[in-house]
Parts: sequence; structure tokens; C-alpha cells
Amino acid sequence: MSSHAVLYPLQYFPDSSVIFAPFASNEWAVFLDSGHPRSTQGRYDIISANPICTLVTRGENTTISSQYDVIVSNENPFDLLKGELAHYSKMFESVDFDLPFNGGALGYFSYDLARRLENLPNLAEDAEAIPEMAVGIYDWAIIVDHQMKKSFLICYGSAKLDEFKTHTAIRFDENTEKNAVNKIMAENKFKLTSEINTNFSQNGYKQAFQKIKHYLKEGDCYQVNLTQRFSATCEGDTWEVYQSLREINAAPFSAYLNFPDAKILSSSPERFLKLTGQHVETKPIKGTRPRKSDITENAAQIFDLKNSPKDRAENVMIVDLLRNDISKVCKKVRVPKLFEIESYSTVHHLVSTVIGELTEDQHALDLLHHCFPGGSITGAPKIRAMQIIEELEPNRRGVYCGAIGYIGFNGNMDTNIAIRTLVHSQNSIRFWAGGGIVNDSVVEDEYQESFDKAAAMLQVLKQFAA
Repeated sequence: MSSHAVLYPLQYFPDSSVIFAPFASNEWAVFLDSGHPRSTQGRYDIISANPICTLVTRGENTTISSQYDVIVSNENPFDLLKGELAHYSKMFESVDFDLPFNGGALGYFSYDLARRLENLPNLAEDAEAIPEMAVGIYDWAIIVDHQMKKSFLICYGSAKLDEFKTHTAIRFDENTEKNAVNKIMAENKFKLTSEINTNFSQNGYKQAFQKIKHYLKEGDCYQVNLTQRFSATCEGDTWEVYQSLREINAAPFSAYLNFPDAKILSSSPERFLKLTGQHVETKPIKGTRPRKSDITENAAQIFDLKNSPKDRAENVMIVDLLRNDISKVCKKVRVPKLFEIESYSTVHHLVSTVIGELTEDQHALDLLHHCFPGGSITGAPKIRAMQIIEELEPNRRGVYCGAIGYIGFNGNMDTNIAIRTLVHSQNSIRFWAGGGIVNDSVVEDEYQESFDKAAAMLQVLKQFAA
């Protein structure tokens, strides 16, 4: 017997962190955050917790857990998730409320999940030691629409709604919630217990850069993304860190995930894949300049980025790669926007848009599978670039450069590229920053660009230095 979808109006707040705060410590709590009110480029926020089913992939095995049983499978994780979504979709009678998400899957797909899709060497140290995929299936969510200034609870069945009315704080008082959260943070205050270290010295980065230049000259590839990893030991509650991150670096594809094996704090400016009905959109970023406080200098940065032959060439390489990727499952693929400037708190980016129509026999997870991981953070051609990344980067990337987002019971999907992302587990917090290397790249410029991209996260963490 299926349960009907119920929509229940909630009080609207311009800052959805007020709504999420009571759930922040719940198991498998998720906050897909548009960055409002500091960023106005996104429209919706999605909040949920306590899923009815979870899928956790480590190596060859995926553990599927629900209240009824626990199953371990070595099948393709994307196919397993597609099967679980189909199973639960039959249990829940969906209604089109004209909202982006009506229940379904929320979670992350790490960069290293690509090892299940491609034959990659095992050279870099796996210092992350967290699942390659962690996704929950949720039968309720709070959706905040900042354009309409409305908030809703969507859930399945009147019993579920009654449960929320009885046991959950779905009516919020801003001051009350902030005071409660401040009390929790005061009792478990976050602080760094070491300096922030990087896995590349400047000389080590230069050597890796020169090796990439050699591969480019030999014709192995056209572009390779090279990244350095920053890390520090720490203790305390990361929700406080995320609130600071969204203050300093608000972004339209942000997220906070409180999962059992790791907490993910993302302030990503980059959309990976969006699917609405059959319409597909991806928005690769290639090209970055730091923002300047002086108006004239800032305008010069934008002009330089917009007209840089190197950045335009990098961007079009990745556009071509993504056109090829989505063409595997899409028709009518085209590029309506090329080399647009998008400005964020600390940087300007060069962004293009690729769209297509998903063929009728394909699912959102087929699209994600065939495009994963995003070409904007690997290089081109993708597989060879990933092999070089594995050879030259000292540590695996984990969640970084993977994807965070949702796949709904209604078939819609929206995911980010997990850049500008901190990962916390085992009393350690890490983040990464890097960029694409091409033939005319200059090592000093590329090394500095990684620090430009890391600026907001360094600024946040230095506030918590002991």
C-alpha cells in the first residue's frame, strides 16, 4: 500500500540555517544550501535527516541498510541506488508540487568512486579512509523557496506528518533556535589542535607541474588538474565552522552533511549536473581570478579573465569533454552560454553552460554514471588525466571533486562539483585547492591560484586556531 505525499506550510526565514539548526546533530542530517541571504544566485534549500534507507560504498562492496534488513552487494553502486529509488518510489505516491525535490536520495559520491567505473592505478595514499559513496533515501524534506519566500515540509502519509507535529520542532523561533545552537557550540567548541599543513611543498608542486608539462608535450593529454591538500587536526563541532564558511564564502551549491563516517562542509560555486524532467544542464568552471577590494583593480581582473586566451582555451576543452560525456545519454546537446563571468566572495570564475535532453530510456543515475567524475576537475582526455593525477598527487581526493546533491523520487537531480569543500573525520579536517594545467601554464601562477581558491577556507579555519 502506497503513502500519499503531503505538503505542509512552514514559517519562512531568509536564512535557512535557522531551520536546519535543530536537525544539525541528527543522524544523516543534510542541508543542501543555496547560500541565502548572502548569495542570491540559487533559489532552493533542502533539509532532511534520519533516512529510511542508507547506501554506503567501501571498495567493492555497498552496504544497504534499512529497518528491515542489511544487504551487502558488489554490484555497481549507481545501479544499486537506482534500484532502491525505484523500490521506494513504488511505496510513495508522488505528487507534483512544483518543487525541486519530493523525497528521494541525498548524499555524496566521492571522486574515488570512479575506481568502480575506470581502471585506475592505486598509487596515492588513502588518508581519507571514508566511504566512496554515502547516500540516504529520505521520506521527508523541508524545502525553502527563496524566490517565493515560502517554506514547506513534504512527507509521505498523514502518520508521518502527525509524527512531525508531535515530536519535531517544525515551527521555529529564530532567537530561540540560535540560542540553543550557541549553547551546544559553547559546550563542544571547535578548535584546531595543529597548524594547517599542505601535502605539497612549493618545490614538490613544481616537480609535479613539470611532469605534467612533459605529458602534455608528449601528447598524453591536453589538460590535467593538479591539486594540493591542506589538513589540520581538530576537535569540536563542525556546524560552527560551516556557519562561518557560509558567512565568508556563500555559494549557490553549498552543503552540510552530518554522516556517520564524515562531516562534509561544502561552499561550492559549481553545478555538476541538473536534470529537470528530461532537460539536462551542466555548468563547468575553468578560469579564476581573485577579487580585489579596489573597484578599478577588480574590473581589470574581470576583463583579464574574460579575455585570457589561456583560460578560454582551458574552458572550451572542458566544454567539449562534457558535451561528449552527456551525449552518451542525451540528444540535442548544445552550448547556449560560453565564457560567462560569475563573481563570488573571494574569486571571479569563467563559466560555460552545456545543455541537452536525456533520452527516454535513461535515468538520472545513468546520466551521473556516464559523466562521473566531472571533467572540469580531471582534465582531458579524462581517463588519462585521472591516471596522471593518481601518479602525482600524494593523497587520494575522497569527497573533493566528487559530487553532492539529490536524486528525487520524481526523477529530478541536482548535484555540485565538490570543490571549496572541507571534510572532517577522525579528529582531522581537510580541504583541497588546485587548477587545470595546460601547455602555456606558468608554475608560479598556478601555485598561487591554488591559494587564491583556498583563501576562504584558510580564513575560516584560522579563526579557530588554538
